Amino acid sequence: MGALVLVLVAGAVGVLGAAAPAQAAGYRYWSYWQASGTTWTYATEGPAIARPSDGAVHGFRFAVSADSSDASKPRTAPDFAAVCGTTPAEPGTKRIALVIDPGTAADAPSGERPPAPRTACARVHPGATAAEALARVAKPLRYDGNALLCAISGYPATGCGEQIASGARNGDDATQDSAEGPAKASGDSDGGPSLGLVAGLGALAVLGAAAYWQSRRRSR
Repeated sequence: MGALVLVLVAGAVGVLGAAAPAQAAGYRYWSYWQASGTTWTYATEGPAIARPSDGAVHGFRFAVSADSSDASKPRTAPDFAAVCGTTPAEPGTKRIALVIDPGTAADAPSGERPPAPRTACARVHPGATAAEALARVAKPLRYDGNALLCAISGYPATGCGEQIASGARNGDDATQDSAEGPAKASGDSDGGPSLGLVAGLGALAVLGAAAYWQSRRRSR
């Protein structure tokens, strides 16, 4: 019985160890969003490719996230009238409303403070890309060698899509080298107990009860 208990305990411990969630590393970068009604949708193409039409609303948010599924959205809801309502339409141009959200101090690179979020109405030529619209109102922009947007209006001063160790934020960067930029989508946990963890705890409860009754039998 004692040997069996030891085997089962070892198995339960293995289950509990395997159930511990692995935290995915995140990336610190400017994510790009497009308005879908009154909500934001993660853009499926980069700002250097997208060619928004007159009346479009596009957003940029700086934050640390593992992939597009958990990326932080701009905290200002898309509203073309609120941004470009005082900018009249003109022939041969289009107006693009831009929401620029540098994020929070927790996601800022060490030693930097994010500027306040802002909006801007960019008037550009009809064939202009979203990147051209952004350049019209938010210089200086900074890109890396792979055309990844690194900085808007000079923020942040350094870095570009660097990988951040799990759980690290401002003051505890622990960055890892990465030239790939933001990671691709992966499975995320909602933070609740996993099935394996529940099973492991149940196994430990059963083992405890068995050991108790076995000791009672031997004491009689």
